[in-house]
Amino acid sequence: MTATLLLVLALSVVIGLSLGVLGGGGSILTVPILVYVAGFEAKEAIAASLFVVGVTSAVSVISHARGGRVMWRTGLIFGAAGMAGAFVGGLLGGHIPGQILLIAFAIMMVATSVAMLRGRKKTNDDGAAPVKHELPLGRVLLDGAVVGLVTGLVGAGGGFLVVPALALLGGLPMSVAVGTSLVVIAMKSFAGLAGYLTTVQLDWGLTLSVTAAAIIGSLIGSKLAGRIPEAALRKAFGWFVLAMGTFVLTQQAPEDLRLIIVAVVAALAVAAAGICWFFVSSCPLRNSRNLTRNGQPSSA
Repeated sequence: MTATLLLVLALSVVIGLSLGVLGGGGSILTVPILVYVAGFEAKEAIAASLFVVGVTSAVSVISHARGGRVMWRTGLIFGAAGMAGAFVGGLLGGHIPGQILLIAFAIMMVATSVAMLRGRKKTNDDGAAPVKHELPLGRVLLDGAVVGLVTGLVGAGGGFLVVPALALLGGLPMSVAVGTSLVVIAMKSFAGLAGYLTTVQLDWGLTLSVTAAAIIGSLIGSKLAGRIPEAALRKAFGWFVLAMGTFVLTQQAPEDLRLIIVAVVAALAVAAAGICWFFVSSCPLRNSRNLTRNGQPSSA
């Protein structure tokens, strides 16, 4: 039991590291750790993950804010819109079988990872990086409500959906999307937790221990976040979510379907990576054509 507890706490540091560096992935790690290592029931693990991720995100956002990587207006409005949806999702989740919740959880992770690996199509000809700006109120409210409902239902803090929503749909730089997502995650996590606590009881001793270890990891991760290239950060997030989603999905699927699931996910990953490579490798060709069309030489 002591060895198991030490393993859970060590893995909890990784939970915080994921939140600090990627702005998400906390619940993606916490739920499997609590289910498959600590022995929690699915609903208890989901509820506990909301507390762990909510507290850890609230602490981690401080370092990101000091580094100028938080868009407060966008984060607070997105989070407020998501809180109502997360609370309703938490209420509904308490009445849905745990296996169904975990399967839905895994499918969303795989879909999101493919979107992150594929990247956002650039609409500008010069390939300029995303600009740091506050997002339109209507879009923030709509995205926040939808993401809040979905993530509250499956018990996730929502980083693996919030970061893509801010980076892919909203056009924020990845580092800013990471910092801003922590504000949203903290708000929605506590709202979702309130919904789950109406039907679920937690082991508060272990939950608080996991939270303390995760905070340590988040403080380390937030120091590293602003120093990692945006492209590398997005790809790391995508591959990480894909691996964890595949693991959870295969664990919940019938044994005779597991190889098929792995094959399908692998095909999606190869397709996403291929699309990403095509856009990256074709950028110099597009830029060369643009320079020639503007009357400028395409080479020195």
